[in-house]
Amino acid sequence: MSERYVLDLEEVDERQVAVVGGKGAHLGGLSRIEGVRVPAGFCVTTDAFQRIVAQAPSLGERLDQLSRLDPADREAIRTLSAEIRRTIEEIAVPADLTAVITGALGRFGEDAAYAVRSSATAEDQPTASFAGQQDTYLNVVGPAAVLRHISRCWASVFTERAVTYRRRNGVDHRTVHMAVVVQRMVFPHASGILFTADPVTGNRKVATVDAGFGLGEALVSGLVNPDVFKVRDGRVVDRTIAAKERAVHALPTGGTREVTVDARRQEQPALTDAQVVELAGLGRRIEAHFGRPQDIEWGLADDGFQIVQSRPITTLFPLPDPPDHENHVYVSVGHQQMMTDPMKPLGFSMWQLTAMVEMHEAGGRLFVDVTRRLASPASRAGLLDLMGKGDPLTRDALETVIDRGDFVPSLPDELPSGPPAAGPAAGPPAPIETDPAVVTELIKRSEASVAALERDIRTASGPALFDFLLEAFEEHKRVLSDPLSFQALMAGMEATWWLNDKLREWLGEKNVADTLTLSAPDNITSEMGLALLDVADVVRAHPEVVAFLQGVEGGDFLDELAKAAGGTEARDAIEAYLDRYGMRCVGEIDITRPRWRERPATLVPAILDNVRNFEPGAARLRFERGRRKAEQKEQDVLSRLRALPDGELKAEETKRMIDRVRTFIGYREYPKYGIVSRYSVYKQALLAEAERLVRAGVLVEKEDIFYLTFQELHDAARTHQVDDRLIQRRKDDFRSYRSLTPPRVLTSDGEALSGAYRRDDAPAGALIGLPVSAGTVEGRARVILDIGEADLEAGDILVTTFTDPSWSPLFVGIAGLVTEVGGLMTHGAVIAREYGLPAVVGVAGATRLIRDGQRIRVHGTDGYVEILS
Repeated sequence: MSERYVLDLEEVDERQVAVVGGKGAHLGGLSRIEGVRVPAGFCVTTDAFQRIVAQAPSLGERLDQLSRLDPADREAIRTLSAEIRRTIEEIAVPADLTAVITGALGRFGEDAAYAVRSSATAEDQPTASFAGQQDTYLNVVGPAAVLRHISRCWASVFTERAVTYRRRNGVDHRTVHMAVVVQRMVFPHASGILFTADPVTGNRKVATVDAGFGLGEALVSGLVNPDVFKVRDGRVVDRTIAAKERAVHALPTGGTREVTVDARRQEQPALTDAQVVELAGLGRRIEAHFGRPQDIEWGLADDGFQIVQSRPITTLFPLPDPPDHENHVYVSVGHQQMMTDPMKPLGFSMWQLTAMVEMHEAGGRLFVDVTRRLASPASRAGLLDLMGKGDPLTRDALETVIDRGDFVPSLPDELPSGPPAAGPAAGPPAPIETDPAVVTELIKRSEASVAALERDIRTASGPALFDFLLEAFEEHKRVLSDPLSFQALMAGMEATWWLNDKLREWLGEKNVADTLTLSAPDNITSEMGLALLDVADVVRAHPEVVAFLQGVEGGDFLDELAKAAGGTEARDAIEAYLDRYGMRCVGEIDITRPRWRERPATLVPAILDNVRNFEPGAARLRFERGRRKAEQKEQDVLSRLRALPDGELKAEETKRMIDRVRTFIGYREYPKYGIVSRYSVYKQALLAEAERLVRAGVLVEKEDIFYLTFQELHDAARTHQVDDRLIQRRKDDFRSYRSLTPPRVLTSDGEALSGAYRRDDAPAGALIGLPVSAGTVEGRARVILDIGEADLEAGDILVTTFTDPSWSPLFVGIAGLVTEVGGLMTHGAVIAREYGLPAVVGVAGATRLIRDGQRIRVHGTDGYVEILS
């Protein structure tokens, strides 16, 4: 019986989480590391917990109630979880279980002082630490007190904070069992926490030690500010010594108390530099054992350091697999592609296979290694210029790394092959004629390529499908690298930059191109927003259709829609819209994201907003108004230029650039449309293959393919074998990646940099960003993170994390735009200029700092946002 209910720490290791919980398993593993001392003790296993809860038949019903509660209903969670805890604490511990536990206490010293600590099966995981969610009791003396506190630990699996944390991390309450660690108490004169990677910067080569006097509870509870030491390469490189006025000490009879530290000791360091370095060395040993950076609790007694806990640091952004032991600098692809959410494995592997440059995955995001470009002074200047135009924060982050002087190697001036990041090949574009026929030809080429793909893929299935797709990816890359396409893209962007720079110099006016590009032709993304206004015109004419759509909550509603009066006409209008734009969706660079064609209900809120906020014919009127405004601006600019010295020459050159920008700037959006069109074809073929694998019993559900890379799916189609555990692990990883914020720049040391604005031209308290569309507007902020939950009124200002083309239907109904991510030529900026919306992008923390419903003022010309009282 004792083998089931009690195991000594020396008998367990990290493979036995199901038996002794995360904390117990880690402590068992720690005790096996040479040179690492762990206080002696034992674990009361999860079998004991399950035996106890089995004595409360009502518990199952209460757990069902708990799982049905709204996570936002904190009062209900608090009340029900308290009832469950009381029930568990009141269960009498059976005599045989009591005997086993007291027998273990006899081996370690029946009257000694112990730490009694919760050890749940869902804690101290690589992806979710659950730190502090269950209870720990220090200096517990005597068998009766130990047993009482073991019951409290069992009950603490249902503290309000633990219940809420599990809900947030998608963990079922029924799957979590509680073990309890009982260890001989350590009475340290100093204690604290060691992070084997810097928890703030993420640097894996810098260990951080927090230290204070007495027991570590003073630090954990925030009673005192700790001394903070940073260690790199075996030496202390930084230290901050705090005034430690309080400490927590153990009482002889059990329990703890706060004490005042002698004034003469308060500002003395809790550790010497030598002790800090020794502790960091122990941390490196522990990190090597567990294979990842660790958060380690330690105490220093007379006989040296004792380790009382170690768990993974779950807040660090993961690193790409290193190709070597050299330094590397990575730039985020998501910040350029307006998709900073994690991608599933099929999504990022498909993007890697179809991109024009090698990409590295970390945390479900893609990064490009720019080390060689930074190392060569010539290519560095070009890269920084390009990054600065797209996103000043990325440029600043790169310059931060460069300015250190010792991280990026210095190489001769040679341009490495390939693009600087996730875009087309770099280098000066060849001259291109300002002729609308160029854009017409490019669109025709793209449409022909997609049509050929749709035709040829129909006959491919099984392993042959994957062979076909690998060839299709080469065509995909050929289309992407079309020199004429790149010339057209650059012609529009460079004309925009030229106009803004020169007209500011000559006329003293900022961002003139924002007006000159209004209603530019051939912009597939702005057309998509206007086309949904036309759909709203059809819907608006039929009250029964409007009423029906107001009740749509999901699913494919189109067949039911046709039964309403006017429903056939409305359905045909929506179907026609989906035929043209149904391959789009939020986060569309991830092939696994559901497309509008798959979930047409996503569009319903935007259609209803358009019905409510606009008059019939709004699309045509809006486009014409923008076109006239651009024409008037052109005439105004040219007239003012002619009045200057050399005015005719300046006006002639400016006219040439205005013609160029209006010819080519709309095409800026088309290549992405072509990519997403191809992705939609790939996806439907792969889902058909997934259905075959489900029918063959290889997969449980077709969406499981999203958690395999393209190559792994290819292997599954060939062998009819899949590792179900791999798929489940990938699902768990993806869930954990969603809580991580990706940096703009990541180094191979693990340092995550997001950059900063070096500006002082905004009012105090304003939120700084990048000005991308001129004008100033004041209105109600609508903080929207999911386009399917949009509920906009005329005059609202959209505040969100990022926008990609799928958000453009909302742009027709808003007065301004604020995003956390974006650059001068990213989709949100381009469409904001198309529609004449004042916009500021790259505003760090905008969705957190601006509350939904607040009044704000967006300064789109100067690049800042004011929160109004």
